[in-house]
Amino acid sequence: MQFSTEDILLGASILLMVSILLSKSLGRFGIPALILFLGVGMLAGSEGIGGIYFDDALTAQSMGTVALAVILFSGGLDTRWESTRPVLWRGVALSTLGVFLTAVLVGLFSAYLLGFSLLEGLLLGAVVSSTDAAAVFSILRSRNIGLKNNLRPTLELESGSNDPMAYFLTVSFTFLLTNEGAGNWQLVPMFFLQMSIGAVAGVVMGRAMGWVINRIRLEQDGLYPALTLAMVFFTFAFTNLVGGNGFLAVYVAAVVLGNRNFIHKGSLTRFYDGLAWLMQILMFLTLGLLVFPSQMLPVLGPGLLISLFLIFVARPASVFLGLAFSRASLRDKLYISWVGLRGAVPIVFATYPLLAGVGRSDMIFNIVFFIVLTSVMLQGTTLSVVADWLGLSQRDYSPKKVRLGEDMGYDAKNSLVELYLNRASPAAGKSIVELQLPKTSLIVLIDRGGRFVTPNGATVLEEDDKLMVMVDNDEELEKVEKVLNG
Repeated sequence: MQFSTEDILLGASILLMVSILLSKSLGRFGIPALILFLGVGMLAGSEGIGGIYFDDALTAQSMGTVALAVILFSGGLDTRWESTRPVLWRGVALSTLGVFLTAVLVGLFSAYLLGFSLLEGLLLGAVVSSTDAAAVFSILRSRNIGLKNNLRPTLELESGSNDPMAYFLTVSFTFLLTNEGAGNWQLVPMFFLQMSIGAVAGVVMGRAMGWVINRIRLEQDGLYPALTLAMVFFTFAFTNLVGGNGFLAVYVAAVVLGNRNFIHKGSLTRFYDGLAWLMQILMFLTLGLLVFPSQMLPVLGPGLLISLFLIFVARPASVFLGLAFSRASLRDKLYISWVGLRGAVPIVFATYPLLAGVGRSDMIFNIVFFIVLTSVMLQGTTLSVVADWLGLSQRDYSPKKVRLGEDMGYDAKNSLVELYLNRASPAAGKSIVELQLPKTSLIVLIDRGGRFVTPNGATVLEEDDKLMVMVDNDEELEKVEKVLNG
């Protein structure tokens, strides 16, 4: 059946709107947006009510690769170095050694359970070895849940940086299965070469992006997103061309750029946040269309066993071994083990052996899809519950902060911070002059139930006031928060 451009646009727009509305209405119950988008895609597929026949794995893989590059770049832009630096080695251990151990353990179990060869089992393990950041934090943020002991930056760093390792393992085992007799020893130097080139290219391109954005001075502000998007794709493609890991290069470049000041930083960050969500939705819908539910029925039993093994054995073992020399507490390790949420990336990686013609690749794809579904449904809906049970959750009162001048590309010390006056605040009922705030801090505006007040020293603060406070640094911000809310 041939579809016109109008038919495609109509169908795509309906799927997008339905997915977004469902995520809004059902997200409050802790159901991850990922499972909703996949579900909409499956319902619209050839075996669902939509009847759309789609079995083009190459198109799905290409779209997934582009989407993953954008998602990694968006995540890197939001990664703050000051919060990531204390947990750097912890995150690196999880994203490298942890991913490798997960792949090996799942691979050995799959080979034993399914009668696969060792390489086929390891390929399946490699495909499902990386975690999904978007689904995890969409739940944590929607419920306004914070995490103690630097767990949040640890999970962000792991999720943002573990896809390159899983990609390398997937491609390597696919190559070995399709090229019998190839030397296994080549994989070790290839790994270090790809990661090294990817990291160096990321640092260089991140600095280059900042330099270009600040100096090109485009006449139309709307061209900056297009320029940065072109540089993102160039970073990914050029790094792969010279033998590096493009996914790692994109993520590192984003981290380097995100921790520098450049023109229109705030607007560009918001642009990539929205673009990343669009890419996620399109990717999940496409992958939902690609799967045939009837083909998953024969792998229901083995898929469930492998999924449970991954969740309760392989993931915890890789976390505890990867953090063996870390100061992380037992509760921290248990929670990190539970936040091993699998997302759309493993499904995208499962298309590589499918397109390469690897034996049993169809079975591997269907098992991976089932593992993702069970992981999201079991782990994704209980993240906040487990955090509460382990005593690791806390309300996320992180104030919104805007560094003055960052959108103009220059480095300024001052930041404008949004702070709330809670009902038990010792500052409520006092005038600003009585608070004895640090001399270099200044309350510049008060939002009082939608009515804006320009304060002076005699202005009396009230409960539930929202204050816009100018501060010089984080130490000063801590002092102001202590004065306002104790």
